[in-house]
Amino acid sequence: MDQWTREIPIVAERGKVVDRNGVVLADNNTAYSVFARSNAVKEVEKTAETLSGILGVDQIKLYDKLTKKKASEVTLAKKVDKSIVEKLSTANLDGIYYARDNVRFYPKNDALCQVLGFTSTDNVGTTGVEKYYDEYLSGKNGELLYETDLVGVEIKGSVASYLPATNGYNVQLTIDYAIQEIAESALEKVSAQYSPVSAECIVLDVNNFEVLALANYPSYDLNNVPRNDAELLNALTRNHLVCDIYEPGSTFKIITSAINIEEYMRGNSKAFSPKYVFNSSRTRAVDGTTVKCWSNHANGKHSNQTLAEALNNSCNPCFTDIALSIGKETFYDYLSAFGFGKKTGIDYSGEAYGLLMPEGAVRGCDLARIGFGQTIAVSGLQLACATASAVNGGYYYTPHLVKKIYAEDGYVLKETETELQARTISEEASKMLAEMLQGVVRDGSGKKAYLEGFSVGGKTGTAQKFENGHIAAGKYVSSFVGFFPSDKPQYLALVIVDEPQGAYYGSVVAAPCAKDVFEGIISLKNMQPR
Repeated sequence: MDQWTREIPIVAERGKVVDRNGVVLADNNTAYSVFARSNAVKEVEKTAETLSGILGVDQIKLYDKLTKKKASEVTLAKKVDKSIVEKLSTANLDGIYYARDNVRFYPKNDALCQVLGFTSTDNVGTTGVEKYYDEYLSGKNGELLYETDLVGVEIKGSVASYLPATNGYNVQLTIDYAIQEIAESALEKVSAQYSPVSAECIVLDVNNFEVLALANYPSYDLNNVPRNDAELLNALTRNHLVCDIYEPGSTFKIITSAINIEEYMRGNSKAFSPKYVFNSSRTRAVDGTTVKCWSNHANGKHSNQTLAEALNNSCNPCFTDIALSIGKETFYDYLSAFGFGKKTGIDYSGEAYGLLMPEGAVRGCDLARIGFGQTIAVSGLQLACATASAVNGGYYYTPHLVKKIYAEDGYVLKETETELQARTISEEASKMLAEMLQGVVRDGSGKKAYLEGFSVGGKTGTAQKFENGHIAAGKYVSSFVGFFPSDKPQYLALVIVDEPQGAYYGSVVAAPCAKDVFEGIISLKNMQPR
């Protein structure tokens, strides 16, 4: 029967993408596709001439398409404006048809570009949320069936059969667009000041791991994707926080501290009491390798200190002592619970596993360095989730970007529930750690993230970059991970600045950027100081 019918596609409308408050982030502009059924076209030369004038397409090319007898139906133009279709309708050309099409449109231009992603010219999700949730967003096309004779000419008086399209579902993100704007603005500011290769910021809801903001700088305009430059396109569209890894450096000391506190509370004699005083030595030889502190300990710096003071001073040997004393087997059990060396499970394609040495291959010198954030590589998302778990009472949830998938009439097809993956540490250990990290911001290396009237906890990080297996001279990654209110954490932000120029300490570069994010959230939510 198909040989006696011809179809005109009825294109389904792609679902919208909105933030948690309904702000539209991805939408559609109506356009049209123009078709020709060559067997039904009369006066081909005149038709080609008329079409050329209306569509702005070369007349010879149109003539060639209209005289192709092998194809019963040919596409003459896509993404055509409604005004053009109105002219075609007035021209009343035999054998020429048009159908509604959709052009993806992003009202916020470059905002959230690496998260949203974009569609192909055929409106298929190519990257980001557009790709991951394409099966829900795309919908199902319909058809308009015309009865024809054997050569494809429409039979006069025949009745068209209409199969309606099923529009795609809308996707609501966990993202708060207002917080996203704050994060992107803070990254623009730090990038203007330090000219880094890139800068990233993630903001998590500490209590369920909903992603409230996920920003990468530089960005690009989703309405003007650089499709003709593959290298540039790959660089600009890459979501570094999810897909790339780096050595975290001193921010990882949060995890080592959490492990020590929890083991101490469990009665492990190999763990150090919060009151234990680490000696003042700034070096330690492990397997013939010397572990040094970033400070030379001159003028009494980093003299005998407790764990809280070691966090304030970011003193490497203290965390080496912890890792070696706890031991490889126990330490690795915690690393697994905190999600290192595996995917978090976020609803986004291309997530990195991170790099965690096989436990059997780890020597003492390796474990010593893992204790203060070297010889391990993590994604920004992994570190943010692990830190959130360390300070929220020890609950590790699956992070997610989508709250629900729903139809235009309000029907909810799918809603994301909070999923607990693991318990990492006890609530008591978590509370003690949060208090220590509040001290880091109040008295230690995180002072530039301090907010008067608000309890903020956090840790800075400054890590040398490795290229081709060697330390890259003069190249650093500056970072800061912080949360507030520290006595009852709600918001967590991780800022990573890659290869800043002019300064490179996380305390100088990244901490003030995180402070800008926190201040923006406080103002946005009208939070009052205590």
